[in-house]
Amino acid sequence: MTNQPPLRQPCPPGACDCSRDQLLETPGADVRILLLTRSEEKRLLERLENLKNLDDLQHMQQRMYEQLGIRVEVAPGFNEVRSMRGIAIQVADHPGLCRKTRQAIPAAIRRGLERQPEIAYRLLDSHDLLGGL
Repeated sequence: MTNQPPLRQPCPPGACDCSRDQLLETPGADVRILLLTRSEEKRLLERLENLKNLDDLQHMQQRMYEQLGIRVEVAPGFNEVRSMRGIAIQVADHPGLCRKTRQAIPAAIRRGLERQPEIAYRLLDSHDLLGGL
């Protein structure tokens, strides 16, 4: 007997556009995203809020992609960056990814950047926006 890991509970009808049911009905679909249960989501968001440095952020981006298939892009925005709001954080659309989770991930990363502003400075520097300052 094989034990299936717990899958995320469905969102209330009409509250989300995650296409969870369609994902489950599609044979051979990548259902890794459904392994992100509500308790695991809380752990992920807490981890994103407590980033240590830029390498830690990049590591988390890689792990989210490897384990869940979620692509998160963090880069300076198109306009000038005066606050953490100027840093663009994009979560790619992914079938099965809840709307609330798509909003919570960037918010948690921003909170982490606000706690550790040097991460944002290193991010800007990695895109050569500070010119080696």
